[in-house]
Amino acid sequence: MIAGVILGPSFFGALFPIEQALLFPAETKPILFAISQFGVGLYMFLVGLGFDREEFGNNARSAAFVSIGGIIAPFAAAALLVPWMLGIGGLFVPGLSQEQATLFLGAAIAITAFPMLARIIHERGFSGTPLGTLSLSAGAIGDAGAWCVVALVLAGLGNSPMIAVKTIGGGLAFAILMIGFAPKWLAPLNQLMRGQNASKCGIAIALILFAISAYTMDVIGIHAVFGGFLLGTAMPRGSFGKSLRRRLEPLTVVILLPLFFTFSGLNTQLLVVNNASLIAVAIAIISSSILAKGGACYLAARLSGQDHPTAMGIGALMNARGLMELIIINIGLQRGIIGPALFAILVTMAIVTTLMASPLFELVYGRAARMRQPIMATTNIP
Repeated sequence: MIAGVILGPSFFGALFPIEQALLFPAETKPILFAISQFGVGLYMFLVGLGFDREEFGNNARSAAFVSIGGIIAPFAAAALLVPWMLGIGGLFVPGLSQEQATLFLGAAIAITAFPMLARIIHERGFSGTPLGTLSLSAGAIGDAGAWCVVALVLAGLGNSPMIAVKTIGGGLAFAILMIGFAPKWLAPLNQLMRGQNASKCGIAIALILFAISAYTMDVIGIHAVFGGFLLGTAMPRGSFGKSLRRRLEPLTVVILLPLFFTFSGLNTQLLVVNNASLIAVAIAIISSSILAKGGACYLAARLSGQDHPTAMGIGALMNARGLMELIIINIGLQRGIIGPALFAILVTMAIVTTLMASPLFELVYGRAARMRQPIMATTNIP
């Protein structure tokens, strides 16, 4: 994320404008955009492929409580900020209603870096723990809610009730299809892993299904990444899923996904945040985002019965925005919802909350969990 911003006009372009224009000529940006969208969609497909459906079902009730808290508070913060922000030029595009601005900003504050959350939990060894299962499930529910709100805003920009019906109805129908029926329909794909040629055939089928799912979501008005993620959750979890991850992850993570960060960085102009009003907006959004998301998730986790360290750990993890934030604000910029100044502010918020997530989690939960392990081991000795 930081490298993408540095390559953009805020740093590299400001210091070496000629070299930056040569490295990223205007003619190549549509190509870079297409590749970046394919890369981030494929990455979300891999995230969905690693999502534990059974774990999600077992923790859906508690996770829903935490995710609701992590949605209500950000939208309340957005409702307080938007009337003030609409009076400052360059944040939202002219003609956008207060309701649409509130919904979009609330979704941007409420979003969680689900891929990063999953990676932190896996790398710290908390997979399968109450914290790990609750955080992953709450992050999935919260992100789904935020995507639905963004879909509502995009539908409202079309000034037609039928667009809203198509977007929300089509999205729900697709989600029901992927969650309720597709896992059974796709289960025979595991049989395609017998032999090298069959393996290649299975991967080709998976990529075709990914393209169809992404295209379907894009046509109905929801971003293509949502289709990739839902398809990933429906894929078989046996040898087929393992082979897909082994073959697709290196190309996606090393080459394709960084292009998305680069493209986002090329659209980030931090230098437009150049007056006291915009700086005040940036401080208000960053501070309210941390308090609204992290604080609300902590309180909700405590109310759902979690102890203080676990609730603090959940709040720290859920506060990270990361890749998901960049996806939403890129949509907002492309569809004419926000201006370059607010885009830059929200990129900064995404970087700050993402950078603080791992060390804060380590501070409030990681050390305490490790200190409890020897005690637990000692008590188990006869």
